[in-house]
Amino acid sequence: MAKKIAILGSTGSIGTQTLDVISNLKDVTVLGLTANENIDLLEKQIYENKPKLVAVMNEDKANELRLRLRDKAVKVLSGLDGLVEVATMEGIDTVVTSVVGNVGLKPTFAAIKSGKNIALANKETLVSAGELILKAAKKHNVNIYPVDSEHSAIFQCLQGNSGNRINRLLLTASGGPFRGKNVGQLQKVTVQDALKHPNWSMGKKITIDSATMMNKGLEVIEAKWLFQVDVRQIEVLVHPQSIVHSAVEYEDHSIIAQMGEHDMRVAIQYALTYPHRVASTYPQVNFSFRNSLTFEEPDFETFRCLKLAYQAIEIGGTLCAVLNGANEIAVERFLNNEIGFLQIADVIEKTMQAHQVKYEYDLQDLLDADQWAKTYASQVKGW
Repeated sequence: MAKKIAILGSTGSIGTQTLDVISNLKDVTVLGLTANENIDLLEKQIYENKPKLVAVMNEDKANELRLRLRDKAVKVLSGLDGLVEVATMEGIDTVVTSVVGNVGLKPTFAAIKSGKNIALANKETLVSAGELILKAAKKHNVNIYPVDSEHSAIFQCLQGNSGNRINRLLLTASGGPFRGKNVGQLQKVTVQDALKHPNWSMGKKITIDSATMMNKGLEVIEAKWLFQVDVRQIEVLVHPQSIVHSAVEYEDHSIIAQMGEHDMRVAIQYALTYPHRVASTYPQVNFSFRNSLTFEEPDFETFRCLKLAYQAIEIGGTLCAVLNGANEIAVERFLNNEIGFLQIADVIEKTMQAHQVKYEYDLQDLLDADQWAKTYASQVKGW
């Protein structure tokens, strides 16, 4: 059956790779696209994919794009309301959410309430609002297909095993550019150092999250909600080769792992074609070349962001939204050379400590907690 989709964040890393995947699929049509402000690339995507509706977060850029496309049969919207309209547009059955940050929350909720399936690449949606998202998905009979390589791997390892009890989820991490370093060695890390990821090509924010290992912490929280397990069943393993994308251990201690070269398009394609697999030309693993796969325990003392993520989900309530919001600001401040690399964790921890956790909450409470965290984190200093 042909799928009709909208992509939120089509000009970002996941969005562009999604369009690359779709170009090789015969039964997927793009009806909606959104971008933050990169209208040059968005315009090119519009010509290539011919969507009916697009949205640009930046109002000025949206107006400029309207002028460029005034003779074309495509409607250009703007702002968060525009993203929501694209996410809920008539005719689509699946929304690929690949925007960065909590901007993805409202459009994802709206899409679920409109009965759209979600191909989820926006970590913050489940990190901040996992419980509410899963309840809404169940209520509206909506499927959530993970796009992150690690969660896609776990999702694939679970297929055909619905009657078997999970013992552990083994979530692999590359370790980022600073694997094996200690706190003393990270005192004078530069932005350029932190952006040199050894395996993956990603946007700046996600790359810094990988360097601090907050990326893995956010994935732990996501996995808790996606797969409905206790957080104590989720174990992070540092695997620098990034060939084992993650694994599931069942109650008999058998482990099923999903493996492949590090190419996000495999996970994206599986989310779009599930439950079927479709032939691709993506790289294959050459085991005679990849003849060593290693695994290490993460260093929770050096990479404190991972520890803070575990603490946030164990405490629960609105604290995960605070963790996420504080991290967004801390990373932004580091990229702007306002704070040092190690102070990213300091800022997040101080913000978490200052927050009054609420355990009864709705979406607006989470958005308020996110905004409070961002305001607090923008002013707090490191230790």
